[in-house]
Amino acid sequence: MDIVIPLYEDFEPLDAVGPYQMLSHLPGAAVRFVAVGETKQVNDSLGGLHLDVGARYQDVDACDVLVVPGGPGARRLLTDGAFVDWVRRMHAGTQYTTSVCTGALVLGAAGLLDGLDATTHWASGKDLAQYGATYTGERVVRQGRIITAAGISAGLDMALHLAALLTDDTTAQAVQLHAEYAPEPPFDSGTWEKASPAVRELVHQLP
Repeated sequence: MDIVIPLYEDFEPLDAVGPYQMLSHLPGAAVRFVAVGETKQVNDSLGGLHLDVGARYQDVDACDVLVVPGGPGARRLLTDGAFVDWVRRMHAGTQYTTSVCTGALVLGAAGLLDGLDATTHWASGKDLAQYGATYTGERVVRQGRIITAAGISAGLDMALHLAALLTDDTTAQAVQLHAEYAPEPPFDSGTWEKASPAVRELVHQLP
């Protein structure tokens, strides 16, 4: 099972590493990163993660699962015709095409979300409309072969959902147990609706 995650300059690290962590434990799965850009070197959006990726996306002709992460750099990809065309071609042969956070905008630019419900980071929900998609604030949305996840940490949930589809519920739960993924956050402000006015104001000032 070939699972491909394209990485680009200013990608959101957990968008990519979360699904990588979960999906790498599936029996028979091979998860690989491919670089989008002039070189095989990419840097994350926070500035501390510098990766030398083994291959470029142009080297990949097909895969079973495509996971498109989000991040500030995702918006630059929307006008990268070659990459958007590649996503469209990959989707034609995938078992599942997925996104995390603003990676959904890339799927939209490729014409894959027209007429579908989809999710993304709360700050980018309205942007899905330009691609014919209907934004829903759900954490994970599946529409046939396409699965979109909300912001950043939702990629973990999406990956477990996908793990169950690719294998079975018991295997997905074993992956969850291995990761000891049992969230008990100290605060209940993980969605825009639940956050206080002070938190909503401060979030826009975060680096």
